[in-house]
Amino acid sequence: QVQLVESGGGLVQAGGSLRLSCAASGRTISTYAMGWFRQASGKSREFVAAASSSGGSTLYADSVKGRVTISRDNAKNTVYLQMNSLSPEDTAVYYCAAKRTLSSPEFWAYKYDYWGQGTQVTVSS
Repeated sequence: QVQLVESGGGLVQAGGSLRLSCAASGRTISTYAMGWFRQASGKSREFVAAASSSGGSTLYADSVKGRVTISRDNAKNTVYLQMNSLSPEDTAVYYCAAKRTLSSPEFWAYKYDYWGQGTQVTVSS
């Protein structure tokens, strides 16, 4: 069993940056692909970014491409999401997720096995 805890969310002005962290415990995530998803109020959960187990392969949603970078430090059992040029449209609860099967990143939320509780990101205009 893997426990995931997100941190780093908060209130930021439009154009600002935030770095989210996802700390894993219970077992190593070095063989797991990891993803970030978000859910805005009244909307369904959507894919943001994902990284393969090594971090060598990444995927990004078109809405964040060029502004967001996913990275991981397997020695620290932690995954990061660097977000730049934030806009109010990025306001959401951001969730970290881990995928046990296959090491490749995936868009689909249902393929992820473990989820964190989320961290709120609010971008003011």
